[in-house]
Amino acid sequence: MSVADGILLLMTVWDLLAIDKALRASWAGDTCSPDDVARAGWRPENPAWGQCDITALIVNDIFGGDLIVGEVWSGAEQHGFHWWNRLTTGIELDLTRSQFRDGQVVTNPRVVQRPRGRLPRRRDEYLLLRQRVIDQLGHLPPLDS
Repeated sequence: MSVADGILLLMTVWDLLAIDKALRASWAGDTCSPDDVARAGWRPENPAWGQCDITALIVNDIFGGDLIVGEVWSGAEQHGFHWWNRLTTGIELDLTRSQFRDGQVVTNPRVVQRPRGRLPRRRDEYLLLRQRVIDQLGHLPPLDS
């Protein structure tokens, strides 16, 4: 704890394992990407399936850094996109990579800007996942809007 300008500030300290555990406990069919549900459904045996975009946004809420998006390929057919994080230290963190169990390959990674304000897609799933993670961890940094 520290005191700044007469105000007591409490620092939150989480370890990456606690964040990962909270996310894994929070993923479900109702937070899975509709595209991935249509492609292969969601199953508890592969909980990371279809969770990458909103998981990367929550990791970005906590740590900042860059959002990375790559193309997912199965053979010669593109199967959508995969999101993960590059922390400000340059370390890439992908908490949903385990969803790829059928030989999919992620190519052409690029940094994308986080949408400002209201998310244009998957806002409800993002907010639901975020609330479940808050329920696990106690709180997260506040949203900008």
